[in-house]
Order: sequence, then structure tokens, then C-alpha cells
Amino acid sequence: MSGHSKWATTKHKKAAVDAKRGKMFAKLVKNIEVAARTGGADPDGNPTLYDAIQKAKKSSVPNDNIDRAVKRGGGVGDDAVDYTTIMYEGYGPNGVAMLVECLTDNKNRAAMEVRTAMTRSGGTMADPGSVSYLFHRKGVIIVPREQGEVETTEDDVMVAVLDAGAEDVNDLGSVFEVVSEPTDLVAVRTALQEAGLDYDSADASFVPSVQVEVDVDGATKVLKLIDALEDCDDVQNVYANFDASDEVMAQL
Repeated sequence: MSGHSKWATTKHKKAAVDAKRGKMFAKLVKNIEVAARTGGADPDGNPTLYDAIQKAKKSSVPNDNIDRAVKRGGGVGDDAVDYTTIMYEGYGPNGVAMLVECLTDNKNRAAMEVRTAMTRSGGTMADPGSVSYLFHRKGVIIVPREQGEVETTEDDVMVAVLDAGAEDVNDLGSVFEVVSEPTDLVAVRTALQEAGLDYDSADASFVPSVQVEVDVDGATKVLKLIDALEDCDDVQNVYANFDASDEVMAQL
């Protein structure tokens, strides 16, 4: 993983704002449905479902919504939906590489929405494989610095996760980013829990191996494109390899 990622900080703050708007509710519920359908409706035996439920709860998704999503994913009820995961690749302003992860029950609609959002907001679609090689699949856990009335240090987090398979701990200001192989995600998350450390999210994510530095204008344009993509109903996650200095982030 290359350096300290300002984008990781921005994405974390942006996710918190989006959650407050209720913008993320549908995406979080869809994650639960897919996790339950793939690995079963029992979170104790399905770590992916467990993490999806925890993330939804931390974003204030009502318990009734979560329970219904688990049942739908488990095939209980008449409104069960079968989603397909699709990954689109593209370029944003300043040559920033982008991966757009969709969960959809209509591939044609998803493709049209992503292409339209890209075109209207200064991006271009790319051929499969032309962008994805710039990213690596990793387990990413976000740990808040403030743990109740106690402030956690980077050393506290490092000691808790080192033997569980964590590769890196990045200080992102108000939170720490713990990076591991996807196969070690559950072990690292469990190690944090056993150490008494709370976490905001635990996801298999795509981390860029090379980052593109952007100025204020470039960062503004890229964030506008990401917003447009995330407004698409079928888009679950957008990954981008842009980075910006502290000065640029402060202006944003």
C-alpha cells in the first residue's frame, strides 16, 4: 500500500455525511441481502453478514429494515431479489483510475446509469482489465481514535492486530485504517474486538497501488464524478486512486 491516503480520510467523512442523509441506507440494506443470500442468514456463521449488519447498525439503519433484509437474502418472503455483482472500470479527470462496483438485478440498467454518470461528469469508461490492475483487493477496517472517553493510539491498534495478520495501520486523523489481506479480515476484526477496540466498518475493499496527485480543481472534479456515480441506485462502491495534499483537502 502506498503512503498515507487522504482519500481514505475523505471517503470516511463523506460516508458519515451520506449516512446522515439516509443516502446510504439502501446500499447497506442491499449488502445485507447479498451477504445473507451468499453465506446464509445466520450472522454467527456468516462473517460477511455479521460485518454488513454491524455497518448498517453503526449507520443508524433501523433494526426492522435489517431484519427484513436478512430474511429477503435468506429467501424468506415473496420479495426476495437476486442481485449480481458487476465491476465497471473508467477514468476520471486528471487520468484518475476508477472502479465502480454495482449490485443489481438489471445489468442493462446498471450499465446505462454508470455510463451516463461517467459521461456527464467528466469521466470515460474503460475496457475490462485496463484499470483494475492498479488496485489490490484488501481487507480494510476503520477504527475511531475516540473509544468512548479514551483516546486510542496507533500503537494500541498495532499491538491488537499485528499477530492477527494486519499488514499496515495508517493514522488518518480522527480514525485509523487497518489494512490486511481479505482472508485475514475476520481475524483482524476479531482481534480488535478482543482488545476492547470498537470499529466503524470492516470491508473487503480495493486499495490503489499507485496514486495520482491532484490539485484543488482536480479533486473537486473527481469528487463531483464520484458523487454522480454514488447517486446511481445500483452503485455500491466507487474506488479511485487520486490523492491530494493536506492543503488541498483543507480547501475542499
